[in-house]
Amino acid sequence: MLALALIWLLLMLFAGHPAAVERYYSNGFYPVVCHIFHSVFNLFPFSVGDLVYIVVVIYLLYTVIKLIRLLIKREWKPLGVSLLGTAIWVQSGIIIFYLFWGMNYYRLPASVRLGLTDSTYTAVELKTVTATLIDSVNACRIRVTASDLQQGNKAIYATAINAITSLSDSSANFHAYRPDIKPSLLTPLINYMGTSGYYNPFTAESQINYAMPVFLRPFVACHELSHQEGYGPEDEANFVGFLAGIRSKDRLLRYSAYYLGVQEFMFALRMQDSLARKELKKRISPEVLNDYKTERTYWVSYEGKIEVVSSLFYDNFLKANNQPQGLRTYNQMIWLVMSWYRKNGIVH
Repeated sequence: MLALALIWLLLMLFAGHPAAVERYYSNGFYPVVCHIFHSVFNLFPFSVGDLVYIVVVIYLLYTVIKLIRLLIKREWKPLGVSLLGTAIWVQSGIIIFYLFWGMNYYRLPASVRLGLTDSTYTAVELKTVTATLIDSVNACRIRVTASDLQQGNKAIYATAINAITSLSDSSANFHAYRPDIKPSLLTPLINYMGTSGYYNPFTAESQINYAMPVFLRPFVACHELSHQEGYGPEDEANFVGFLAGIRSKDRLLRYSAYYLGVQEFMFALRMQDSLARKELKKRISPEVLNDYKTERTYWVSYEGKIEVVSSLFYDNFLKANNQPQGLRTYNQMIWLVMSWYRKNGIVH
């Protein structure tokens, strides 16, 4: 246990040096993990990581029952041994998490790696880009056909993988190894957690909620694939998913990306200028507004205490992993988007 504590201490000391993490972990050790894990786990059409989670939960429940039984019987020595064993397993799991993927939270920010450091913007610029995104999402929605909205998940996943892979060029500093995404076996449960997708750091697998509205899935797939490529913070994963989507020629993926973009920018605008947001909302087409209504209806049907607890847990998890804004980190993508727009001459 002391050895595990020492390893943890060394990892946290290492995390305090982003340039070293970038060079030796994100561009050194982590790619090796990807090559090995993707070569193995991509062979399975289902999520091996989900099975691992199920086994772990069953083991934890068994352990809790065992500890309660020993406590009631006042068998102190076996109780102490069991507690020590559980502590070692938990500590080992945390260390494996950071070794296999979690250190990506502490690498150099994507803004530095992608040359998007000029992320400041004015209220006028925010309204300008929001209006531009609304025009784009309206145009994309018109092009989406009935057959696009009836796409199977396999086709959606393949399109997302192709979009993420297309970003793999040295100028953009994206690196695709063998990206893949799978439908989560836990979708019936994660619906109640308000979860659209997640990355499993223990098996390097990206999972997606396969039952949510079809127009959400392409972007979410790109978001989770970006985690697989080493983009840890949620705002960076959102930005990568957005960029992959708007560069794609696939109608549904482009719409999905702009749909998310409008959602995030309208949220930011509400925080800064609610009157401007109200005016710009009138600019959104009825078809797009109907999709937002469909999305809200879907998630509301699963709302409950499980979502509240899971949101609280994940909020604190993000804050503990170099994302002080917690769940609001997702919305911080607008800083990267604004900088990218300025860099490409869209905002002056």
